[in-house]
Amino acid sequence: MANAKVYDQNRKEVGEISLADDIFQVEVRPEVLHLAVKSHLAKLRSGTVGVKTRGLVRGGGKKPWRQKGTGRARAGSSRSPLWRSGAVIHGPQARDYSFKINKQIRKLALKMAISSRFTSENMLVVNKLQFDEIKTKNFVACKDTLGLKKALIVVAEKDTNLALSARNVPGILVLDPQSINVYEILKYPQMVLDQGAVLALQERLK
Repeated sequence: MANAKVYDQNRKEVGEISLADDIFQVEVRPEVLHLAVKSHLAKLRSGTVGVKTRGLVRGGGKKPWRQKGTGRARAGSSRSPLWRSGAVIHGPQARDYSFKINKQIRKLALKMAISSRFTSENMLVVNKLQFDEIKTKNFVACKDTLGLKKALIVVAEKDTNLALSARNVPGILVLDPQSINVYEILKYPQMVLDQGAVLALQERLK
């Protein structure tokens, strides 16, 4: 079982915490991470685009002119795809782009993403991030002290002061242990966990 140093908001070492090897030291397999990210992004696609086929375009029930004798090409409907205001041939239709991946694979990918941050020394454990008021300036000062540039911050309990203070800071995202996913972990090069979040993740992924 690996150990990680625990720091306070001023980057002073205040202790150590034990980390489960089967969560924080898992061998990373890029193909598994790729599948998890692909699944996550597919779920975000709206899939609401759609055009009208001949069956959906209003009108066109009457034959524009008789079949023979006019000198013009045959026409059966004014809503033909060949006509102005007509239907669209093989156009995009509303659909669901999401696809499911195995629950065990999803959990394994999350462990790999977390492990990639720990083994590359881009993970920081703090005892607690706490602010007395909603003030972006205070959060930015704390961020600079911790040496954060683009970071995912995971806290065990939702803190309104922290969430609102960090909301407008570029490159920072605050989540709880139940909301983190592979895509967000890989998107942010740095990861910050409070002690409660470490315990919650170990409970979630055991």
